[in-house]
Amino acid sequence: MKNLVILGGGYGGMRVLLRLLPNQLPDDVQITLIDRNPYHCLKTEYYALAAGTISDHHIRVSFPEHPRLHSKFGNVTSVDLDKKEVLLEGGDSVAYDDLIIGLGCEDKYHNVPGAEEFTYSIQTIDQSRSTYQKLNNLSADATVAIVGAGLSGVELASELRESRKDLNIKLFDRSKHILSSFPERLSSYVEKWFTEHGVEIISGANITKVEPNVVYNHDHPFDCDVVVWTAGIQPNQVVRDLPVEKDNQGRVILTTQHFIPNYEDTFVLGDCASLPHAPSAQLAEAQAEQIVQVLIKKWSGQPLPESFPPFKLKGVLGSLGKKQGFGLVNDRPLMGRVPRLLKSGVLWMYKYHNG
Repeated sequence: MKNLVILGGGYGGMRVLLRLLPNQLPDDVQITLIDRNPYHCLKTEYYALAAGTISDHHIRVSFPEHPRLHSKFGNVTSVDLDKKEVLLEGGDSVAYDDLIIGLGCEDKYHNVPGAEEFTYSIQTIDQSRSTYQKLNNLSADATVAIVGAGLSGVELASELRESRKDLNIKLFDRSKHILSSFPERLSSYVEKWFTEHGVEIISGANITKVEPNVVYNHDHPFDCDVVVWTAGIQPNQVVRDLPVEKDNQGRVILTTQHFIPNYEDTFVLGDCASLPHAPSAQLAEAQAEQIVQVLIKKWSGQPLPESFPPFKLKGVLGSLGKKQGFGLVNDRPLMGRVPRLLKSGVLWMYKYHNG
């Protein structure tokens, strides 16, 4: 019996499972899913968990069940590409015939002294829980510094403002405008929302050091009670340790069929893969669809697809609390109530369709 091992039950890993099960998995193939959690987590909603506006229960989805799907829960420490073996914390190992690495990303601290030690994160569900406890145990008029005003930082700041109107929230960002990858018209709309809701934006920031309860911007200290880091991501450490070619972001360079050159049995999925778009749940799912096509061809002894059509991504949606939002859908900027309703609908469909 061949063993397909999937590292990580995130958006990409979940899509692979849902496409292969129950009817497309050949009789001579079994799947071993390895994840640190016994459920799929809706990572795009971690900001709301950290802010305290939703509970754990709202962002968990059960993995599918199947007689030939076996799960192991724990942390992956390394992958031996030549021995075709995955090593786990505690010394266990799992052999594979085919491997999909979808371990996601970690915070990138840009070599800022103290950033990793003295800031909170929303990259994993465990980190988001810790951030929730810290933020929601703050006393009235406490100050929260959020470093990084991309999508995660903006959504966290807006949701925290809705959850704790008594807090002083400072949003630090390197760019002239927050959400620098979005059209300026959209960025200006979100900045206006923050101004109206008492969130201070500090643009042109350069965080040079972090100490307990102090963040240094251009070496100037700002006292705060909590610092949350949302200023960049990098591939999981296991992927960073792989002795293979990577792009300048540390993501693995792949063939057209999404496997590592010279390792046709090892695919890299999602945030760890070098793809022509910024990492996102939508991109991981689109890539997973193509990987499943490759696996089915491979298992049936057919030639692998020589090419795939370009990924078609529908857009990006963000929330500003429960009533307002923003987004880009088919390159069209959306602001106000409509994108917030769209995001709620997409989340509902994902959770209850997949669950």
